[in-house]
Amino acid sequence: MEQTVTLDQVARRAGVSSSTVSRIINGTARVSDAKRETVIRIMAELNYRPNVLARSLASGRTMGVGILTQDISSPFYGSMLRGIEGALQGTGYHPIFISGHWHLQEELEAIDFLLSRKVDGVIVLGGGVPDHRLQEVSRQLPMIVLGRTVPGLEDQCLRLDNRAGAYEATRHLIELGHRSVAHIAGEPTHRDAQDRVDGYRAALEDAGLTFDADLVQPGDFHEAAGFLAATRLVDGRKVFSAIFAANDQMAYGARLALHRKGLRVPEDISLVGFDDLPGSMYTTPPLTTVQQPVEDMGREAALGMLRLLRGERAEVARLDVRLVLRESTVRRRNP
Repeated sequence: MEQTVTLDQVARRAGVSSSTVSRIINGTARVSDAKRETVIRIMAELNYRPNVLARSLASGRTMGVGILTQDISSPFYGSMLRGIEGALQGTGYHPIFISGHWHLQEELEAIDFLLSRKVDGVIVLGGGVPDHRLQEVSRQLPMIVLGRTVPGLEDQCLRLDNRAGAYEATRHLIELGHRSVAHIAGEPTHRDAQDRVDGYRAALEDAGLTFDADLVQPGDFHEAAGFLAATRLVDGRKVFSAIFAANDQMAYGARLALHRKGLRVPEDISLVGFDDLPGSMYTTPPLTTVQQPVEDMGREAALGMLRLLRGERAEVARLDVRLVLRESTVRRRNP
């Protein structure tokens, strides 16, 4: 019969006190990275398994952090979730993922489910849950919000400047001589999508170009929406020489639609995305896009949550977007 390894045995082997091991497991220890890594390594070598139920009863914590995302299968959210997992690894806390699928009722039910599970904190990735509901939840347990700013919770929110990123993407196309730039918009209820339309429009207006609503096609951040939007643009009567898609996934779909219509990227149509997903540098041609530090965003959200759980300020770091130039854009011929 396999002998149970105790916390005291781990402590003696690692050369630290039992209380230090306990705090490392709970994510509350203020020790060096080297000491934390040593304890974690010893636990793995001894195959130590903490008694989660006993710890929960003793500490009043479940060691679970609820993560409300929108689509676990999305490459964008997948990268963010990896960042969260990486930051929580070795802290004793474990993520509990649940998707809202861009449906308000599902998001509200997901929040209620996480609360019923007595998670120690909640990280909300975008979505449409009303501010007042998030404010109510934040009074019950620690909360970090990504992709939006909730009044009263500004210090616990991490939101990138999507408007600035869209402005830079559109201005890049204008500087290449494109005077008729189409836009494939994202999910209309999503603040990121709204900001990207605003940035696109502002860049046109600052360049003295007229905003044409007919060149803005609706989308939903998925590849199929990009394919359909680009197809509508080509089949329409409006002339355009470039497309700015509100995310890389829709840019992928648009690229396929242009190919099916016999149009080349970038020789006939220049194309820009948003996000800089891992696959964007391997498309044909490699995609010019606005880079969001997606995995870093997830990591910062988790680190902010750990600070809140220790009774400290969240201190979520400010992150920026930047335009990444690749081969899907080119100077327009005969402007």
